[in-house]
Amino acid sequence: AFHNVSTGSLVVKEALNFWGGARVQPKDTKNAEPVYEPATGRVLCDMIPCGEVEVDEAIKSAHSAYLKWSKLSGLERARIMLEAARIIRERRDGIARLEVINNGKSITEAEVDIDVAWQCIEYYAGIAPTLAGQHIQLPGGSFAYTRREPLGVCVGIGAWNYPFQIAAWKSAPAFACGNAMVFKPSPMTPLTAVILAEIYKEAGVPDGLFNVVQGGAETGTLLCHHPMVAKVSFTGSVPTGKKVMEMSAKSVKQVTLELGGKSPLIIFKDCELENAVKGALMANFLTQGEVCCNGTRVFVQREIMKPFVEEVVKRTKAIVIGDPLLEGTRMGALISKPHMEKVLGFISQAQQQGAKVLCGGEPYVPSDPKLKGGYYVSPCVLDNCRDDMTCVKEEIFGPVMSILPFDTEEEVLQRANNTTFGLASGVFTRDIARAHRVAENLQAGTCFINNYNVSPVEVPFGGYKMSGFGRENGVVTIEYYSQLKTVVVEMGDVESLF
Repeated sequence: AFHNVSTGSLVVKEALNFWGGARVQPKDTKNAEPVYEPATGRVLCDMIPCGEVEVDEAIKSAHSAYLKWSKLSGLERARIMLEAARIIRERRDGIARLEVINNGKSITEAEVDIDVAWQCIEYYAGIAPTLAGQHIQLPGGSFAYTRREPLGVCVGIGAWNYPFQIAAWKSAPAFACGNAMVFKPSPMTPLTAVILAEIYKEAGVPDGLFNVVQGGAETGTLLCHHPMVAKVSFTGSVPTGKKVMEMSAKSVKQVTLELGGKSPLIIFKDCELENAVKGALMANFLTQGEVCCNGTRVFVQREIMKPFVEEVVKRTKAIVIGDPLLEGTRMGALISKPHMEKVLGFISQAQQQGAKVLCGGEPYVPSDPKLKGGYYVSPCVLDNCRDDMTCVKEEIFGPVMSILPFDTEEEVLQRANNTTFGLASGVFTRDIARAHRVAENLQAGTCFINNYNVSPVEVPFGGYKMSGFGRENGVVTIEYYSQLKTVVVEMGDVESLF
């Protein structure tokens, strides 16, 4: 449906809520918030938050679907999930275009995001039929067995940087285990989750299995407090994550938190320089730098500082910024005007604290007149940084790379780990022993060796420290969407003390 849509042309009139197997019109239109197209600054539609009655309807709809879905065999669930993956694959181009219009990232990246989404659903479809318990022999012919059972209704709360992909990352493992899901997208990117809901419905899931409620903090609070919700999986910032955990604690719900990061990327002098430079660019400038696992603290061994910085600056200046729907664009627009101002504020603060802007870091106005109101920032490289600067300590979530010199492995590990975050990390070196030694000693959920920001669906993703807990992707995520029941079977007589 969105194959021909171009920047500056889309107007969204359809309802963006979805439960009971269909789109649902909002009950009242008060508290509506405008949703913007980042590339142009134009209003796309209104996001109308769901209130208590609507959240309750969506959760009850999910619960009735859960009762049916959880009774299916893993193979039956897998067949429906594979069909959903096939439909996404077929419609990938149109979904990617809609994602770009709502999020502002380049079409080249958005197409990869949609591919990752169907791959994730396909992967968990493959795992669904393998879910099983254990049989344990006990004395006298008695035995016990375990059953891996679903949790029930799970809530997914998404972020605005990967709207469609995050909805798939949360729903796929949930469905494989037999759960239902109520998903709340970010209020800034309400458009694509409902497309996923329609695709699941078309693939044959029971009505209510994947529901979408729009809203901000108040709607999120209603979801976290609802007694029929078994688990909350949240992707977003540390402060909001703490609130989600606190609210979910009131009724002892399981929680997965995928929070922010300020990840270190360590570049040793024996690296393959060309790859290290490419790695640093991939670690900082995907999705306009709005990525939680970005390697924004780039530690470079002093001996190669000069050639490394020269090459990084040269390539950063060559990044094509502009209309995100054009194939040649490599960087689109930031998510919103306030966010753009926040990112620019970090850059000017960095300069006040003594950092040197080597390139970029300014509002960028593309030549195309329709893009004049968009939220563009030229990608920025900061030199002369120190560990105590705000730009090195706090997550900027924009196209800003901070470069720091180091001398020894021991010193750089201590500095790299001196943070409250622990989402990702990276190391470039040709020394195999050093690579694995550094990976072992970095306090982060992921360590990339000689690459960065490669997140295949087969491997677990998640944080250490204040970057959160629980995992997404990989086999282990099944543990976070299911619970274990032990069944003990006595084959003889009861031995009683009474």
